[in-house]
Amino acid sequence: MGLDMYAHSIPTDENIPPVDFDIKILDERPGDCPRIHYWRKHPNLHGWMEELYLAKGGKDADFNVSTLQLTPEDIDALEAAIKAGELPDTSGFFFGVTDGSETEDDLAFVAKAREEFAKGNAVAYYAWW
Repeated sequence: MGLDMYAHSIPTDENIPPVDFDIKILDERPGDCPRIHYWRKHPNLHGWMEELYLAKGGKDADFNVSTLQLTPEDIDALEAAIKAGELPDTSGFFFGVTDGSETEDDLAFVAKAREEFAKGNAVAYYAWW
């Protein structure tokens, strides 16, 4: 058990809202929605995503298996927060601890997300704990 975090490439679609869209889209179209990144027990990144989710109108107070669509602007803001060491301290049951060794991997995700945007795709984040 623990905090498992995923990013998927998803088709750009005006009908997919910024938050709380049906996660089945990732399961029903696996060839169209490949996983582009995975994290295990990185609570501070999850906390950053949760803040963004709530700012975009997300309703799940637990932010568990809740979907969040990331924009290029979101990825720019995430990169800035990573580089500045400003991911929010976040804790939770089964979340583990962010120890600072994740920076290189987080920036690799930023690069992958930008590659998806360049292809005309969008990026979705969700976590399960």
